[in-house]
Amino acid sequence: MSTPSVRKTNRLSDAVQHIQPSGIRRFFDMASTMDDVISLGVGEPDFVTPWNVREASIDSMERGYTAYTANPGIPELRQEISKYLNERFETPYDPEREIIVTAGASEAIDIAVRSTVNPGEEVIIVEPGFVSYAPVVSLAGGTPVSIGTKKENEFKLTKEELEAAVTPNTKAVMISFPNNPTGAVMTKEELEPLVDVIERHDLLVFSDEIYAELSYDNEHCSLAALPGMKDRTILISGFSKAFAMTGWRLGFVCAPADITAAMLKIHQYILMCASTPAQFGALEALRSGRDDVERMITSYKQRRNYIVKSFAEIGLSCHVPGGAFYAFPSIESTGMNSEQFAEGLLKEEHVAVVPGGVFGEGGEGHIRCSYATSMESLETALDRMGRFLRRHSS
Repeated sequence: MSTPSVRKTNRLSDAVQHIQPSGIRRFFDMASTMDDVISLGVGEPDFVTPWNVREASIDSMERGYTAYTANPGIPELRQEISKYLNERFETPYDPEREIIVTAGASEAIDIAVRSTVNPGEEVIIVEPGFVSYAPVVSLAGGTPVSIGTKKENEFKLTKEELEAAVTPNTKAVMISFPNNPTGAVMTKEELEPLVDVIERHDLLVFSDEIYAELSYDNEHCSLAALPGMKDRTILISGFSKAFAMTGWRLGFVCAPADITAAMLKIHQYILMCASTPAQFGALEALRSGRDDVERMITSYKQRRNYIVKSFAEIGLSCHVPGGAFYAFPSIESTGMNSEQFAEGLLKEEHVAVVPGGVFGEGGEGHIRCSYATSMESLETALDRMGRFLRRHSS
């Protein structure tokens, strides 16, 4: 009697198996096993969330606001987000039909892509860029297509680069300015030439503007504020960076009403609503947090100036980042690739940075250094980095 065949199945989805773990995590894992490490790798403010924001969240719990909110978020917060975006960046959104409060900008990116991209459609990813963009597109069944911006252009996207990447299958483009990891900023005059390409090819834009407040030399310009672009743009932002609320996991996404309704379907099923106490904290941040934001921006700008000057002194070229809180110096002169440099620096001098290659095309030959840490730590880290460079100079 023959033995019945047993059908063996793969427990994991093909999509997940083809996605690589974050390239940033390996260095954090290594650093966690070492003593006396100074980390310039974490994309997180070193400021504590302002007390009045924490107090508002605590007060909401004490008053019993511990149940689910409306799926898109409490109405008062959506109204404040609408007011904030209109007054700060000239991007008016209807709080009832065009705004969803999310679990960080990460969820906003996910539901934006999944609600608009069909299997096989291409999404152009402007790189160097945040490590989650391409995997999110792949998990949605889309095809990520990289554009590598150039250090000669201070990592800004040009009209010609965008045009060259568009194919008949292109559905959207993913951009983020101010940029993580390069700190690049694009002004209104630099964004305007992109509009012609976007309109001519009928593209959507995923615009990650989480660092919008952290623009040091020019006022932030949202692509959605340019003529004809609001109806094509899904604006993604949140409270983590400028408001020092990373652990609160609170973001928001704004889009035309039909796209917002589609995103809300996914949001309803995977999350229900963002954290209730966090929403009340964010409400306070928008209503009375301007002075705290300005204080942090002033400090970041001072640190930016220091780190760029220090890189020049130890022999690393670095463009002046116009926003965010990252510097992206070139390490090509050392003869090492970015991973070799980052690993050597960590092992020999106990300074953690992120190799530029993990951020995609155009990132190799650079390292990402966060200056969202104390001046004392920056000074020590740069001294150690200088010692490392002298040891390995040819």
